[in-house]
Amino acid sequence: MVPDSRAPSRPPAHPDGSAGVRRLAQARIPTAHGELRCVAYAAADGVEHLAFVAGEVSGAADALVRLHSECATGDLMGSLRCDCGAQLDEALRRVATEGTGAVVYLRGHEGRGIGIAAKLRAYQLQDTGLDTVDANVALGLPVDGRDYGAGAAILHDLGITGVRLLTNNPDKVTALARHGVRVADRVPLLAPTHGESLRYLRTKRSRMGHLLDGLDSPAGPAGPDRSHPPRTTTTTAPAPAPAEESP
Repeated sequence: MVPDSRAPSRPPAHPDGSAGVRRLAQARIPTAHGELRCVAYAAADGVEHLAFVAGEVSGAADALVRLHSECATGDLMGSLRCDCGAQLDEALRRVATEGTGAVVYLRGHEGRGIGIAAKLRAYQLQDTGLDTVDANVALGLPVDGRDYGAGAAILHDLGITGVRLLTNNPDKVTALARHGVRVADRVPLLAPTHGESLRYLRTKRSRMGHLLDGLDSPAGPAGPDRSHPPRTTTTTAPAPAPAEESP
């Protein structure tokens, strides 16, 4: 689809009252999990977001979708303080395997909306003993300042009317419903935990209502949820080498 050069400079509002988005560009992106279509959007506040789309989603009533909040430390640098990078990779794999769906990458959500510098200050406080909730409060910042209006608007633009949402956060389900996107199902998105992230994840479960199982075992969750398994391949082990003859 060729972007409309007559598109308005300010994105329109959707009937549900959420701020609209303007489609800027798109391109084919080959990934480790398969080929996806990347679509760039501008929201009313000027922040640019991305949608990584598999297959034809227009008119889909139960597309597999992930709304992923930007996390430079986890997504780009592989930080073990959170599960963001592992969740992003698993979401891309699941959507590519499904063949129809989208991962919407929401920028401006760093640190649940407080920004990268403030997130690092919160990390410093966490290293003194505060959890992720109390650290934000101590800095005079919201515990979670994210808004999902732009994400919903992107789904509207893609023609997605209903989703199976890859998330452990019930607030995302509520937010999408508020913006006119029907959530047909919530699909868990579990990632392997590490000693650095376990306390953080337990806080999200106990104080922020995230639905996370397996955190009380010594190793945390065993790995990504496999209730929707990927395509499998069968490999044949090489035959053992013949024993050497005795001299």
